[in-house]
Amino acid sequence: MSEHIVSLRIYVTIFLALLVGTALTVVAGLQDFPGNLNVIIALTIAVVKATLVVLYFMHVRYSSRLIWVVFTSALFWLAILFVFTFSDYLTRGWLSG
Repeated sequence: MSEHIVSLRIYVTIFLALLVGTALTVVAGLQDFPGNLNVIIALTIAVVKATLVVLYFMHVRYSSRLIWVVFTSALFWLAILFVFTFSDYLTRGWLSG
């Protein structure tokens, strides 16, 4: 089985992108955006950074289709768990009233 060799330049580029993402997180954390925009901005930055880590540092980008299927299945399962958790959380108000 042949493995894909990732160049040092790509690792350094992704590392610098993660540093920029961290700086953006700090700057966004110091700002007071209206409404729920703080959470949306913070989660967007976190998802982008997590995607970069998974794709490049965990080598999913250059993996076989089986790895992609497992990764996609895990994300789908996580989405199901979030849906059930949020549906339970959002319906608790009418039980106590």
